[in-house]
Amino acid sequence: MSKSPQPLFESLARFNELNFQTLGLSAELPVVRDFLEGFPAVCRAIEGYVVVRSFLRVHSGNQATFASYRTHVERLLLWSLLVAHKPLLDLQSYDAKDYVEFYLNPTQDWVGPVVKSRFLRIGGRARRATDTYILNVKWRPFNVTRPTREPTGAAQLTTPLPCPPYLKSLADVAHSIAVCGSFFRYAISEGLTEIDPFIAVKDNPSYKQHQTTNVAARSLSKVQWLYVIETAEAMASEDVRHERTLFLVATIFALYLKVSDLAGHGPHSPTMGDIRCDAAGSWWFYPQNTGGTKGRISLRGEYVQNYLVRYRRHLQLPPLPSDDEKTPLISTLKGRAGLSDRHIRLLLQDVFDRALARMQEEGWNDQEIDHLRSASLQWLRYTSATFDAPHREPTDLQADLRLQPLTSYSASSDQRRALSIKGLRLKE
Repeated sequence: MSKSPQPLFESLARFNELNFQTLGLSAELPVVRDFLEGFPAVCRAIEGYVVVRSFLRVHSGNQATFASYRTHVERLLLWSLLVAHKPLLDLQSYDAKDYVEFYLNPTQDWVGPVVKSRFLRIGGRARRATDTYILNVKWRPFNVTRPTREPTGAAQLTTPLPCPPYLKSLADVAHSIAVCGSFFRYAISEGLTEIDPFIAVKDNPSYKQHQTTNVAARSLSKVQWLYVIETAEAMASEDVRHERTLFLVATIFALYLKVSDLAGHGPHSPTMGDIRCDAAGSWWFYPQNTGGTKGRISLRGEYVQNYLVRYRRHLQLPPLPSDDEKTPLISTLKGRAGLSDRHIRLLLQDVFDRALARMQEEGWNDQEIDHLRSASLQWLRYTSATFDAPHREPTDLQADLRLQPLTSYSASSDQRRALSIKGLRLKE
């Protein structure tokens, strides 16, 4: 009997509640157990699932990293069972090539819209241990997303827009190959298999992105950036709940951050104590990098005095953080530490939408407005790097973007790096 693909792993919080001390499925949802147990023994479905579960546990320190790795290795496991009909750990190089081709052109029943939840909780408003979970029947392994440049407001939509086609860039393919390769290297290190079938496709020129990212095309103009930051400031002045939103916008821009630097819960979520002042009076932010290492980003003075201090006063904290402070850098409005990457993106998108509306109201030309309509969180990182590049040494900017290893920098170059950004402003 043919099966349809279904989710196997839940949110990071629920994933951490699984029983990792056994090779069995004692803590898995019944719908997951039934799905895996329904495969022929030759597929070794449970074995493949347990290895993927162990791999994901290694990468569960950061919510964004966990979500990305979960997406890619879960797809591969489902493909091995439902399409290749063979054990995950028995895949060969020709299987890896077939998987990449499937990744680029999946069958229609594997593609659907982005959904908020993989499983739906059945129970009261407050989560309880007695709650049950069922599959979200709308979930699919591959998603189509509507570009942000398409109108989103209810007033702008008079008829439903058709579902956009499924398209994947070579950058997406390269990332999936890298994650799958990382999984097999983990399995090799654990003595579970002897080969990484993705080595062959990793070097295949057909799946490589030959062109470099056009940063200018994904950056805001100075006018657009002023509208974004001033919109965030106005939102915070009108409603104190948006003080957090303003702090997020300023922090992502000023520190060249990725969403994974701010997202997450638990011991690896950023705290105020990750912002520290050195003996020379320079401020630094120490983010958690992929792999568990700590990065270091120099801070501009305007950010510290105008945005960090403002947000901390809103939280009724001393103006500046102490080295050992455990206050979460970002919290929910109810005070729980950490936000999901999806929540952060939604907060930023609200700012972009309001800035866009202001530009429309104030009569800006269609080209400026249309470009802002395409903006996303990642654009703030590109924008600030583009603005700062003429004023900083390339090696200093690369260090703060974390494109170079910190071991290549001396104490003197660290101070030069700190001075090169200290006087740069967020708004000109």
